Amino acid sequence: MRLKNKIAIVTGAGSGFGEGIAKRFAIEGAKVLVNDINATAGERVAQEIRTAGGVAKFCRADVSRDADVAAMIRDAIDAFGGLDIIVSNAGTTHRKKPLLEVTEAEFDRIYAVNVKSLFLTARHAVPHFRQHGGGSIIIIASTAGVRPRPGLTWYNGSKGAAIITGKSMAAELGHDKIRVNMINPVIGETGLTSEFMGMPDTPENRKAFVATIPLGRFSTPRDVANAALFLASDEADLITGACLEVDGGRCV
Repeated sequence: MRLKNKIAIVTGAGSGFGEGIAKRFAIEGAKVLVNDINATAGERVAQEIRTAGGVAKFCRADVSRDADVAAMIRDAIDAFGGLDIIVSNAGTTHRKKPLLEVTEAEFDRIYAVNVKSLFLTARHAVPHFRQHGGGSIIIIASTAGVRPRPGLTWYNGSKGAAIITGKSMAAELGHDKIRVNMINPVIGETGLTSEFMGMPDTPENRKAFVATIPLGRFSTPRDVANAALFLASDEADLITGACLEVDGGRCV
């Protein structure tokens, strides 16, 4: 088991990429704190992990709120006795549309969830990591942060900010043995797919998006979970500041 005796938090783990990561980590021996703002979804994932023989606990928290993030970090430490890995997966977007049609409320929420959450996570997790000799932070960013396209301008900007923030964190925290890495999925099978597409998620509508991906398919939770597993494992103990594109060649 590649994460045996490790303790991990996966945010936004009630569905999509986060669910895939949480379940894969549990299979590989990690004790997982499943976080989501949707209690029904998060509880389901935690229960499914336990039913499969893994160790998991659900924690409802809004990653854009300081008190919620502090409580989430404490919950993991209290429940499992420590913390080794945080996967900052929770994210949101605006529906694909012209940049001037995005509301201020939509903009603020995107940056709160996709960027401010990284500030809050570092604020509450880094002191613990420093005290215990290190840790791993994995940020689920996006190909949108390196190959932006029209219609998602403010989302693209938030993911670009997440990538640069992660690289800077890696440079600053390396001496503390805290590794920070990013994963860039291409459009994938998540609850936000129709928002990214700006149209209903149908097989016919997918064809135009799949045509831009050399390997010919979307990212899946399994794809992203496999990448996160490697970056979280001791096999990647010399890797920090990396940005791994899990995109079927979309950014080539």
